[in-house]
Amino acid sequence: MSDTALEWFKSTYSGSEGGQCVEVAVEPTAIHIRDSKAPQGHLTVGPDAWAAFLGAR
Repeated sequence: MSDTALEWFKSTYSGSEGGQCVEVAVEPTAIHIRDSKAPQGHLTVGPDAWAAFLGAR
């Protein structure tokens, strides 16, 4: 799936200063993560890996 076809939203952990945001796009079988400064590429992980990452706070 192309980056433009995904619905991206800014992470709640990103600061309000702008310019340094993590954006996430969620699908049933994949979570896509990208840096707002470099939107042309992204990292994709599965739901289990995403849940483990969030639980590691």
